[in-house]
Amino acid sequence: MTVLINGVVTEAEAGASLADVLAAHGVPERGVAVAMSGEVVPRASWASTPLRDGVVLEVLTAVQGG
Repeated sequence: MTVLINGVVTEAEAGASLADVLAAHGVPERGVAVAMSGEVVPRASWASTPLRDGVVLEVLTAVQGG
């Protein structure tokens, strides 16, 4: 299936969870927030959140400073 991560088209296996796809792309488990089609997905739900073809993911990294 096709998934869009931060504007980049990528392929994922059918039945993959959000956690599977994030791990495959080297996204750390801490210090990031993930929105799926505009809705923030709590970290505790990543492993149980299935993806569908064409889903849009935005991965946001926390930064500190000003």
